[in-house]
Amino acid sequence: MHSTVVPFGRTTDGHEVQLFTLTNKNGLRATITNYGGTLTSLLVPDKNGQLGDVVLGFDNVSGYQSPEYLKSGPYFGALIGRFGNRIAKGKFTLDGQEYSLVTNNGPNSLHGGSKGFDKVVWQAEPGTSADGQTLTLTYHSQDGEEGYPGNLEVKVVYTLTNDDALRIEYTATTDQATPINLTNHAYFNLGLGQLPDVLGHQVTLHADRYTVVDDTAIPTGELRPVQGTPFDFTAPHAIGERIAQVPGGYDHNWVLNQGQQPIAKVVEPTTCRVMEVLTDEPGVQFYTGNFLDGSLTGKEGVVYGKNAGFCLETQHFPDSPNQPSFPNTILQPGQTYQSTTEYRFSVQQ
Repeated sequence: MHSTVVPFGRTTDGHEVQLFTLTNKNGLRATITNYGGTLTSLLVPDKNGQLGDVVLGFDNVSGYQSPEYLKSGPYFGALIGRFGNRIAKGKFTLDGQEYSLVTNNGPNSLHGGSKGFDKVVWQAEPGTSADGQTLTLTYHSQDGEEGYPGNLEVKVVYTLTNDDALRIEYTATTDQATPINLTNHAYFNLGLGQLPDVLGHQVTLHADRYTVVDDTAIPTGELRPVQGTPFDFTAPHAIGERIAQVPGGYDHNWVLNQGQQPIAKVVEPTTCRVMEVLTDEPGVQFYTGNFLDGSLTGKEGVVYGKNAGFCLETQHFPDSPNQPSFPNTILQPGQTYQSTTEYRFSVQQ
């Protein structure tokens, strides 16, 4: 069995892009476009063995470039870089030199700037491995792109494994010291097409602390215990159970307990779909689609309203280049950045 490739349309600057479909031995299918390295659909079975698409997205590349989409900026399924999440005031100092980034989220820089890795065309090479079908994406990020120093060579490998997981492996090298924090911004709804929101999904997060943020979503530096708060998902809770107690909804970084895998488990009670997340990253941004407002219509005419999907963006902590107490995000010449995240799917018996 081989992966397939079909045209996916043309970017606004004239590049033709493709859609690649990976299929495993159990019939699960993942489709990825080389525009933004975007995961556009992911078909996994429910309790009756019926395949259903569990990620938000569009049927062609024009959906990811529409004025409505660009204005709201949800980053459906995209690869995020050079730096996932926010950098305060779009500035950081490295080796005594201050760098100014593009600010695109109030006063801050978000997800790599105005043209991050989510909006570039990647080189794509389908293949196979011992674990399943693969898609290898590569991108050369030039020195100075969006304000970041150094020429960065990035490789991302998607593998749809034969044991029903979507694995994403990131590697990168640089010729100058530079911050890096790569992730994927898929929005999941394990009952998509049947459930308009994810508020009934049961979530477990193996994290005893989270990063407290200011009113522009920049960490204050405090790692606060989750115990006794609406941020405590160390035991399963429905997303909607306490979301009203969190102004604006969940959009925070959880500090993962080291040595515990999987780091997260999500169960959707009506379809009995289960998703587990494994990662070697120290944090995860749990986001509940708070800014979706019904202005976007996705695949098969589904309208994406508030809380239509949730994200589990595995990552280093936001604003790490400005926070010396956080885990390091500076990649040096001669080093190789490596990170792996896996989304495993099953059915609750």
